[in-house]
Amino acid sequence: MDRLPMSAPVPIDKTTARRLPPPLFDARCKACWFVAGLIVLTVLSFWSLDLQWARFFSLDAQSKMGRFLLELLAPNVEPAFLGKVVPATLETLAMSALGTLIAALLGLLLALPASRLYEDDPARWRGATRLLLNALRSIPELVWAALLLIAAGLGPFAGTLALALHTTGVLGRLFAEALENAPPGPAFALRVRGVGEGRVFWYATLPLLAPQLLSYTLYRWENNIRAAAVLGVVGAGGLGQMLAYHMGLFQMAETGTVLLAMMVLVALVDGASYLARGRMGR
Repeated sequence: MDRLPMSAPVPIDKTTARRLPPPLFDARCKACWFVAGLIVLTVLSFWSLDLQWARFFSLDAQSKMGRFLLELLAPNVEPAFLGKVVPATLETLAMSALGTLIAALLGLLLALPASRLYEDDPARWRGATRLLLNALRSIPELVWAALLLIAAGLGPFAGTLALALHTTGVLGRLFAEALENAPPGPAFALRVRGVGEGRVFWYATLPLLAPQLLSYTLYRWENNIRAAAVLGVVGAGGLGQMLAYHMGLFQMAETGTVLLAMMVLVALVDGASYLARGRMGR
């Protein structure tokens, strides 16, 4: 049987060597040492915590958790109780939708002074407006709701305002970044003809960025659905208030029904947002 001739190794030229991926760790790479330090800190943080894994996986804990889940997976579907869940679900939906709409309008108004629209734009209020947006979004929705409950009282009004204030900070920053990264061509073409900044934004910048801004708004609406459900825990109305009430009384069947309503609501809003973004992409 004839042996096949062994092929000689193919030499790698300098161009091919440059295209090879770099090593995962390089002693001269500062980012590599930074990532390694983060990994060490993460391991040390787990080591410093009192994580009682043996107790968590004990037979007693697992049996209690199983009994809890069995009670939770048997929701209360009586018509009388469902008659209370449906209005609370619609209230949560209304809180999230109205809060997101208010935030989108306020965020767009604040994004204009928070962004540098062109190269020679003085942007005098950019720093102060961005500081305001940072303050709005740095305070969680639960804290906003707790503060507003003092002025607005219990109910969905405080929850809606809490969602609007926090989301204004988030959307305002996203909108400002989108405005600064917008293609300058259409706006520049109008400015050289002496068109005012208001009409430049309305006829050139806004139509160009409308799909992106709407996508940001829909994404935050999805998040606000979940946040609105949680805000009810502090008395802001909706499904969260029912959840806090029935969990406090250890009524697991009613709690399971409320959780199921939350999941259905989130799934519906996620589906609607996905369809809307799909239509915008066409």
